[in-house]
Amino acid sequence: MKGLNILTDSYLEKVNNGATTLSLLGRGNGIELMKQTILKDSIFVLFPSQDKEAQEFFYILSGEIEANINGSIVQLGTNDFISAKNLEGTVQFKTLADLTFLSVSTVPVFHYLSNIISKLRSIGEAVEKKDRYTFNHSARVSNYAVKTASKMNLKKEQMENLLLASILHDIGKINIPEKILKKPGKLTDEEFDLMKKHPGDGANMIRETPYAEIAAIVEQHHERVNGKGYPFGLMAEEILLEAKIIGVCDTFDAMTEDRAYRSAFSAEHAMTEIKNLIGIQYDGEVVNAFEQVIKEEGKLIL
Repeated sequence: MKGLNILTDSYLEKVNNGATTLSLLGRGNGIELMKQTILKDSIFVLFPSQDKEAQEFFYILSGEIEANINGSIVQLGTNDFISAKNLEGTVQFKTLADLTFLSVSTVPVFHYLSNIISKLRSIGEAVEKKDRYTFNHSARVSNYAVKTASKMNLKKEQMENLLLASILHDIGKINIPEKILKKPGKLTDEEFDLMKKHPGDGANMIRETPYAEIAAIVEQHHERVNGKGYPFGLMAEEILLEAKIIGVCDTFDAMTEDRAYRSAFSAEHAMTEIKNLIGIQYDGEVVNAFEQVIKEEGKLIL
C-alpha cells in the first residue's frame, strides 16, 4: 500500500562496534529509530545535547541496567522506559545483562557512526587528495553552508541534510581523471562535459544508501537560478534551497583559495562578484545570509 513500509527482520544499516551493535530501522523528518544491543558488563552514556529541543527515548526490550542518579542506584529492565531532554550532565549506565533496546532520537546521530557515510566521506577525501589546491574544500563549504542556513532559519531536518550534502557534494569527482582536475589551463569542451557529470555521479552513489534524500541536493549544487547551470538547467524555485546555499558557499571557497590555474582572489573581490550575479546565478536571500556569515568570521570588514 502506498505510504506503508513493512520490514521483516530488516534494517537500513547496521554498525558493529565491539560490545555494541546498532541497527538503523528508520529515519525521516529529523527522527531516527534504532535498535541497539550492548553486551553485559559494558558502559553506555547519555550526553547533554547542544540542541535544546533534542529529545531521546529508550525502551528496553530485554536485559538489565543500572545507574547512579543523584546518589541513588536505579535499576531498569525489560519494558522499562527512559526519556531524556535538556540533560544537565552525563548519565552513565552499566549493563548487568546483555541489553537490547529501541531508541528514538529527534536529532539524527546515526550518520556519525554510519559505515556508509564514512565510506562516502573517504571518497570525498580521496578526491581532495588528488589536487592539493582543494584540500579541506568540502569541510570549509560545509562550515559556510550550515552557518548560512542558520541565518536563514532553515528547519532542523533541512539543516541536517544540508550538513551531509555539503560534506559529500563533490564525491562524484572521483570519476574525473586527475589530469583534468589538476589542469592549469582552461578545460576543453570535452573535458568540461566530463566535469559536468560529477553532481549526477555523486547523487547516484548516495541514492543507493539510506541517505537517498540528500542526493538531489548534491545533484543540484551547480544549478543556477537563470537556468544556465548543470546538469539539468533548472531555474529559480526549481532548485532546492539547500543546493542554492551550497552553490554560493562552493563558489566563494573556490574563488578565495589558490588553484592550479590562478592565485586566490580576496574575499572582498569574491563577494563582489557573487553579489553582482544575484538573480543571474545566485539567490539573493542566500547571498545576503552568506555575506553576514563571512563578515562575522572576519573575512570581510563589517
